[in-house]
Formats: sequence, C-alpha cells, structure tokens
Amino acid sequence: MAPQRHPLRIGVLLPTREQAISGNVAVSPLLDFARRAESLGFDSLWTGDSLTARPRLDPLVVLTAAGAVTTRITLGTAALTPALRHPLIGANMVASLDHVCGSRLVLGLGSGFPVPETEEEFHAVGASFSGRAGRLDEIAALWRTAWQHRDDGGRVGFTGRYWQAEGLERLPPPHRRGGPPLWLAGSDTPRVIERVARHYDGWMPFVPSALVYGRAWDRIQQARDAVGRPADAITPALYATLTVDPDRARARAELEHYVHHYYGRSLDQMSAIQAYCWGSADECAQWLAGYVRAGARHLIIRVGSLQPGTRLKDIAATVVPQVRELGR
Repeated sequence: MAPQRHPLRIGVLLPTREQAISGNVAVSPLLDFARRAESLGFDSLWTGDSLTARPRLDPLVVLTAAGAVTTRITLGTAALTPALRHPLIGANMVASLDHVCGSRLVLGLGSGFPVPETEEEFHAVGASFSGRAGRLDEIAALWRTAWQHRDDGGRVGFTGRYWQAEGLERLPPPHRRGGPPLWLAGSDTPRVIERVARHYDGWMPFVPSALVYGRAWDRIQQARDAVGRPADAITPALYATLTVDPDRARARAELEHYVHHYYGRSLDQMSAIQAYCWGSADECAQWLAGYVRAGARHLIIRVGSLQPGTRLKDIAATVVPQVRELGR
C-alpha cells in the first residue's frame, strides 16, 4: 500500500452553535474568532449546519464573511447537510463561496445525524429522511457535474434516481477548477467505507477510538486501491471534541455541561459514538496523536466549552504544537 502523502493539518470549529445556545447570534464575535484562529496558526476553520435540530447561523453565509476577513486559512463545513437546500441552489451558493475565499474551501458533507430531531428537520423543509445517504451521494454527483470545466459550450444535464436537471452549464463555475473537495462525514461502517473509497475526496469521521479509526482507514485504502484511485485521492480527517484543563474532573464537568446543552444528552451517551477527550494539554495531545499514528492527517477540533474563544489561545499554544511534534 502506498504511503500517506497528506501533510498533517489542524483546524478548529467556529462556535456558531455555541453562540446560539448562549443566545447570541452576532457575526462579529465569529469573525474575531476566525481572525484569531488564523493568527494563532490553525490550518483550517470549520462550521456546522442545522436549521431546527441544532440551530445556528447558516454555514455558507458565515464562511463567506470569514473568507472576507482571512487570507490563508482553509475554510470548511463540518458538516454541511446538502439535503436541506435545493441542489441547484446549493451548487450556486458553494461556487459563489469558492470565489469569495479564493479556492480555500473544503466541504464536509453529511446525510443527517440519525436522531429524531434531524428527521423532524428534514420533514420541515420537505426533504426525505429515508434513503438520505443515497440522496447525498447523488447531490454530490450533480454538483460535480455542474462544476465541471467546459470548453465546448455544450449543454450539460444530470439524470439521477432522485434529481434531474438541465442547463447546468449556465450556472457560474466555482473559482477552483472542478469545484472544492467533497469529504464524507461518516462513521466506520462498511457502507460508508465503500462510499468514501469510490466517491469522495476525504473521510471525516468522529469515531471514539483511534484503534477503530486505524482499522477503518486501512479498509478505505484497500477499497480505494481496488477501484483504481490514486494513493493521495482521499484525505483522512477526524472531527474531535476537546476540553482542556489541568484539573481532569473540572474538564469533564465542563464537557458534560457542554454536551448536555449541545445535544440534550449525556457525555456517556455521546462519547459512545463520538470522539471526546478531556484533561490536561498533554493528555489531549497524546490522545489526538493516537489518531495521527492511525492515519489521520487533518484534525478538526471542536472546543468543548460554551465559551470556546477563551480556550483557543491555550489550545494553540499547548495542544497543537505537541500534536504536530508527535505526528512527525
């Protein structure tokens, strides 16, 4: 199997959901957070997506504003739910955002978290919750068709199981030839592994164990090789939540408070399916390094606090350098 060619990159999640929980949906603090993340050396900046299940400001609008006040940092969605928008509107919005940020865009795409709140959200916009994984793959294919480079001026259409469209050549093209990379936000199931290997440019899971992560990444690489894609075709990422505090009990209490307000569930419930770490900077760095050794090359850190801005500098100064060093 060919060696991994992606450099290690570390990003952070914009606190759009955290602000909404706290009753503040102002944009200026988010832009301050974006500027600070870039100045502190983070490689990327991400934001999530939800209308009614876990409400927050629209990620494409927020990233447009963040793109206008930053110059270097990669901007991404972790994760965008394409089914909440008509695919042609989504294609045009993403292409527009790609121009704003000058091809610094990466789209993590999700089919919808399997909880009742998400199903209600789908129904609220008239989207089908059943078959949502296949619908996501089809929207990704439609977007790529709309974004393909065309020199001959011919007409471009799309015919799928769920969507049909004509006149795609009239949509404005993205800044980056072919459009931004599309990553699948999924777990380690055989179906997800096959979809990543065949259709996506990255894998962005939140699996709670580095051992499980490594085994899944090995299977993705094997499946990727089997379908004839290049060794560097897929970026292995990780979405992980950290609460850093030298007092481990205090760190857990803050993370418990955060998870309860974010999901309405306990930390024990959520840590069975998502990646969480709490404790000292050394503990968190060693934990993340385990995923790096298992193959992860782009870490997306969600700060497990309702006041994440107060933790940003400390994480950048203590956790990130250790992970970069351990990752070598």
